Order: sequence, then C-alpha cells, then structure tokens
Amino acid sequence: MPLPFKPLRLGHLQFDLPVVQAALSGYSDTPMRLIARRLGAPYTLCEVMLDYFVMQVKQRRRTHHLLHVAHEEHPVGGQLMGAQPENFGPAALKLVARGFDVIDINFGCPVKKVLGRCRGGFHLSQPKLALEIVARVRDAVPESIPVTVKMRRGIDDTATSRAQFQEIFEGAYEHGVAAITVHSRTVQQRYDGPSQWNFLRELKQRYPDRVLLGSGDLFNAQACLAMLRRTGVDGISVARGAIGNPWIFQQVQALAAGKPLPDPPTLHEQREVIASHYRLAEELYGTQRCLPGMRKFGIKYSQLHPCHEEVRADFCTVRRPGSWQEVLDRWYALDGPGVHPTIEAPNPMANTIGS
Repeated sequence: MPLPFKPLRLGHLQFDLPVVQAALSGYSDTPMRLIARRLGAPYTLCEVMLDYFVMQVKQRRRTHHLLHVAHEEHPVGGQLMGAQPENFGPAALKLVARGFDVIDINFGCPVKKVLGRCRGGFHLSQPKLALEIVARVRDAVPESIPVTVKMRRGIDDTATSRAQFQEIFEGAYEHGVAAITVHSRTVQQRYDGPSQWNFLRELKQRYPDRVLLGSGDLFNAQACLAMLRRTGVDGISVARGAIGNPWIFQQVQALAAGKPLPDPPTLHEQREVIASHYRLAEELYGTQRCLPGMRKFGIKYSQLHPCHEEVRADFCTVRRPGSWQEVLDRWYALDGPGVHPTIEAPNPMANTIGS
C-alpha cells in the first residue's frame, strides 16, 4: 500500500519514507547509522563535525573511524559546523572525497560551548555570515551533491530573531540548498519546553515549493506521523527518539500505511540488534575503545526492556569486553515482549494521529 505522503527529495535523491535519522553529536557514527538503515531509515546523517577538524584528520589506523562511511549506508550525509566561512568549502570537499553523499550545514546546535565559539545556532544571529557559509559550500562541492541546512526557529522569539531567521531561510534556498530542516524550538530554549509545530505548519504554508523537514519532540512513531500530517512538512528528522530505538522507522512506515502500531521488539529481537550494534562498534573502534560509546547506547536500548532500570544499571557497569555479553545473557536470554519507551513530556500536538 503506498504511503499517504509524497516522496522526500533532496536534490536528485528520493526517499519513499520521508523520515530520516538526524545528525546526533556523540551518537550517529557508522554503527548507529547502519543499524538504523537496516531497520528502515532511508537516509542518515553523521554526527556533526567541526570544519577545521575535518581538514586536519589524516587517514591513519588510529583515526580510521573518523569520517568513516560504510558501503551499505549510502546515501549518507555529513554535517559541518564551524565559525570561519573560508573553512567550510575545503571541509565540505573532503567529506565528499570520503564518500558522503550530502553536505548538511549546522546552524542549529544550542550547546553553550558551541555558541560561545560562534558556531552552530550562533549563526542565526548573523545572516550575512551564515549565507556566506552556505554560498561557499554550494560553490565548492559538485552540483550533484545536495547541500542542506539545519536551523532552529531563531535565537529567541524576538522580532529581530524572526527577521534574521527569515533572511537566512530565504537566502539559503536562493544560494541553491536542496532542503532545510527546522527544529521548532529556539536556540535559547535548547531542549526545554515544547517545540512549536505551528511554526512549521505556517512556514510550509508560506513556502509550499520549498523542501522543508521538521524536527522537535519526535520521540515515538505516533509523534512522527502526527508532525507529517499536521504541519505538512515534506519530511521529518528524528533525533533523540532514534537513540536506542531504531525500530521507530519501521513503526512510522506501518502507521503511515494504515496498519496498527507494531508491537515493540521482543527481547530476542532486541538482543539481536544490540549484539549486531556491538559487533559493528568493535570492528570500527577496537575491542577496548568501543566500550565507552556502547555503554551510552546500552543505556538507551534498555528503555525497551520491561526491567529497564535494572538493565540500564547493568549496562552502566560494563568496563571489559566480556561483560557486554554477560548483560545480554542475563537480561535477554529468555524471550518475551518488549515495551515502548516512556515519553515523559510529549508534545500535546503529538498525542494523537488524527488529521
């Protein structure tokens, strides 16, 4: 049954399911992206990378995991962040040379240390410089490489901020970007308070011919479908809701096709994915170096286990390679039903799926 949405287009790329995995700092490395792709994500983005860092990375054994792209994950996007416009073009070219299919520019990160160094969301306060960055990237990379932008709805909710958002939003498309993803919180909000889906709906109504993706409060499949239906955006970018729950992409697809919400993955289904994720991380980082990152993922995966607090505590104690398997043997040996993750503060607009 065809989905009730138009395919998402990023330049020459087209995705039948308009639900992608966002760039997630500290998370969306190759193993996470591969797991998401295997479970239904049509497109994923690498965690954000600093422009000068990209240019300095050498192809060495110890750093081979940086800028790594696996054969089976195409198309994949690389996200750039930085302060100096002149660094963005060369950095974007290096990402293309390393195999990234799309270059995404981060004008949305709200972390204080990022803002203090005039990166990420800080650029929403300086439209001319932001648009210079967009122009430099678009001019640097081949025409066949789509360039996209990630924004928030502004620094804050002042009239000045709204005008600056508008200037960057319109100017980026004029400079040739294929799509813009807008997180419907302000930079000032960071991740606190509800995101404003109404802003996305009004933006899409004002620019019906522009490819617009929405983000914010997408913690389960129901919220993803609700945002698509209620705002009219062309696609959505799932961020924190995909960490530890890569099944969210299959669940959205089922709901969009008019099917009931699938049951959460069973414990054996979870075990298989968690074990695969660990193997991918071990292959990429090495036996010992993969452990700190995998502890973070184990904590997130535990939210789907009916004894999630105990499982979470056990994943937190993993300090040696063999103890990862011990956690799986202790909590995932016997099959049983899983649970959907608890959503502590859902967006009121995402409680139901109705049109």
